[in-house]
Parts: sequence; C-alpha cells; structure tokens
Amino acid sequence: MIAHLKGRLDSTGLDHAIVDVGGVGYLVGASTRTLSAIGPVGEVVMLHTEMLVGEDFLRLVGFATAAERDAFRLLTGVQGVGARVALAILSALDPSELARAIAAQDKAMVARANGVGPKLAERIVRELKDRIGGVVLGGAAAVAAPVGAGADAVSALLNLGFRPAEAASAVAAAEEELGAGATLEALVRLALRKAAK
Repeated sequence: MIAHLKGRLDSTGLDHAIVDVGGVGYLVGASTRTLSAIGPVGEVVMLHTEMLVGEDFLRLVGFATAAERDAFRLLTGVQGVGARVALAILSALDPSELARAIAAQDKAMVARANGVGPKLAERIVRELKDRIGGVVLGGAAAVAAPVGAGADAVSALLNLGFRPAEAASAVAAAEEELGAGATLEALVRLALRKAAK
C-alpha cells in the first residue's frame, strides 16, 4: 500500500493532481481543500494517500493532512458513501468541522456538500456518531490529533483493524511515554502493547 507520495506537482485538475515521483506521474484524486493547500505547480509536494482497489479499478486518493485522510476513511465506511462523495464532503468541510457536525448531529451542515442529500447526510451523522468520539479529526475530539510519526502510527493501527478511538488513545499514551522524538517503529510497538492491555 502507498502511504504517501512526495514529488514535484506536475499539474492539477478540478478533482485531481498529477505528482511526478522519479519520472513517474501519479494521478491522485483530491478534495478542492487539498488541491488549494498543496502549493503551486512545479514545487515539491507531499500527500498522504489512500489506495482504493476494486474489481475493475485502482485509484489513488491524496490528502494534504493525515486528519483529512482519516476523515475520508471514516466517511467511506458509511454505506452509500464512495470516494467521490467523501471528497465532496471534505471539500465543503474540514475534518474539525466534520467532527463538530457529527457530534452535534447536524445533518444540514453535512448536506452542504455536492451530491449529499438529506437522507445520506442523516445516515452519515447517525452512523459516525459513536465512531467519532476520541478520533483524531483536526483536534476537534477528546484526543489531540497526532502529527508526523504519531499520525502514521495511528494509521498503522487502523490498518491492523483497531477502532479509531482505540488507535488514537494508544498512540497518544505511547507518545507521552516515549517523548516527541520517538520513531514510527517504536511508537507502533508500544501502542500495540498499550492497546492490548
């Protein structure tokens, strides 16, 4: 799986960017928020990524922040929310605004996104209400959003099947014990031990 891309921004479109990594151009789907945040064409960019695999497609989606990537993962876990709808929501709301909308059960705020009707907005806020407590979405929840190795450690635990709140609290505890300079490997190892307790 591709966790992130770092390379020269070759071009952007309405819903994608092309990042040149060592002479290979990666087409990366993205929200308008990410496209406006990554900087000018020709500059070096780094995108957190999520690879989507289906029977007849392989698609890479990129995010300016790990919080946006984590919000995308939560959204696509809701029935009826595909990558396109999740990106539309993240174009309309940043991760902390999304977390607040879900916590407040504000379906009208979620329905502001293109392609999201009232029924789908209601399903999103209802299904994610219990899953968003303590999740690392832009610091809007109980656990502060980790950055750098901490964000990557949370991602690793999510990929191992941990719930977002479990992953975030285990990594936060590991970061507190190991300190700011901890490596990704050390954080993941200690977070796994903390989560197993």
